[in-house]
Amino acid sequence: MYRVMVRNPESGDGADAEDARRRADALGIEVRDSSEPGDAVRLARDAAAEADQVLACGGDGTVNEVVSGVDAADALDDVEVGVVPAGTGNNFAGNLGIESVQHAFEVAESGDRRSLDLGVADGDVFVNSCMGGLIAEASEDTADEAKARIGSLAYALQTLSEVREYDGPTLEVRIGKSHDPLWTGEALVVLVGNGRRFLGSGRGQADIEDGQLEVVIVENAPAMDYLADEAFGKLLHRSPEHVQRLVTDELVVSTTDRPMAFSFDGEIEERRQLDATVRPGAMQVRVGEAYEPTPSAWPGE
Repeated sequence: MYRVMVRNPESGDGADAEDARRRADALGIEVRDSSEPGDAVRLARDAAAEADQVLACGGDGTVNEVVSGVDAADALDDVEVGVVPAGTGNNFAGNLGIESVQHAFEVAESGDRRSLDLGVADGDVFVNSCMGGLIAEASEDTADEAKARIGSLAYALQTLSEVREYDGPTLEVRIGKSHDPLWTGEALVVLVGNGRRFLGSGRGQADIEDGQLEVVIVENAPAMDYLADEAFGKLLHRSPEHVQRLVTDELVVSTTDRPMAFSFDGEIEERRQLDATVRPGAMQVRVGEAYEPTPSAWPGE
């Protein structure tokens, strides 16, 4: 098996990325380093033309770029994608049951191969999640130094620092191409999970093999008091009356007044409309022993 690892050497604090390089060299895996945002897409696209497996070494953003590159080569059906966690949060790696850099190489060699869903929004893919609104803007504003020093806590602190000043846009949310909005109002955040769950019984993983997206919409004004008073994650459990959630295979979110920032696995764009859907079983991915192919449903489902 010919394997290539596309690595972001600046991910996290750099230590895990360097560890990954040493392990890849010892295993005879070719390493190709990205040097700027978007570079990993090109590297992965080129690698997919010749490799049997392409490993993404970095955080969720690097995974996104690598999958995008393999997809651009029209090779997702044939080329396996592996994940080597070297970023700040490594949420998707955790959902795959990958516990460390060392474990990632073990999984890439002998882990169970699964066909996982891929989220798509107007041609842009998202492997783990698409997040719109406050979280996306706070993520973009979070300093690299803070991420390196305190990890994913930096995102939460930045979100809390911005919440009182955030004025959410007015949205219309539709299921598929329906003419009638399912929900209209000012939104603090719109959370669309493919591999990530945002609400329910302490579990972080959504079902990545059900051909569905798990969606949470948090209304603007009432939620702000909760955000100021509690850690952000608790909001989704404490205020269900201000949270809309649904499971769907197609979602259309339109802004009626101004664009909204959206984060695709950490890659930020501003849009007036988001058309999100799922490509079932599109990715061939090796997973660890702790991976849950059928995680429990949200409470009450």
